[in-house]
Amino acid sequence: MTRRLVLASKSPARLAVLKAAGVEPEVIVSGVDESLLDGLPPPELALQLAELKASAVAGRLTGDRLVLGCDSVLELDGMALGKPGSPEEATSRWVEMRGRSGVLHTGHALHHLASGQVAAASASTTVHFADVSDDEIAAYVATGEPLHVAGAFTIDGLGGAFVTHIEGDHHNVVGLSLPLLRDLLAELGQSWVALWSR
Repeated sequence: MTRRLVLASKSPARLAVLKAAGVEPEVIVSGVDESLLDGLPPPELALQLAELKASAVAGRLTGDRLVLGCDSVLELDGMALGKPGSPEEATSRWVEMRGRSGVLHTGHALHHLASGQVAAASASTTVHFADVSDDEIAAYVATGEPLHVAGAFTIDGLGGAFVTHIEGDHHNVVGLSLPLLRDLLAELGQSWVALWSR
């Protein structure tokens, strides 16, 4: 069976969000070079990266399918922070972030192959970080988890204890806003519930 929704992301967290919501997408990794875009405001950067990913995968496919690209960046002091490049960078990020708040922006780009239509938007959620100790930061970085995620933290993994509260959509912090995806589908004349696999 050909699945209607294609997720243009290798993120296990995004896939888990969709599966928990009753959607079983096909996963096709875009393979785009994220360093192609630079110097954009954080919400725009997240949106453009999502569009780049969705376009790359949509260009390889045909049929009545929907291709979703997503990308997340954390905005702190006006700077866009993606995945840290090293344990040292992850450590310095956490030293900056502790006891403060940042805004997690996730860009969403949805392509409907049959019509050629595209709907895209960013969702933003304010994230408040605990005032973690140097030892906690060192232990967290040593797990490797913060090296693989935007902003060097997760809310659905080991980093969850270091997030004191959020303002906005919890799923957006994981990497995919379900309410926004439902809105984008409606914009393209598509039904969210029609994607349910159960």
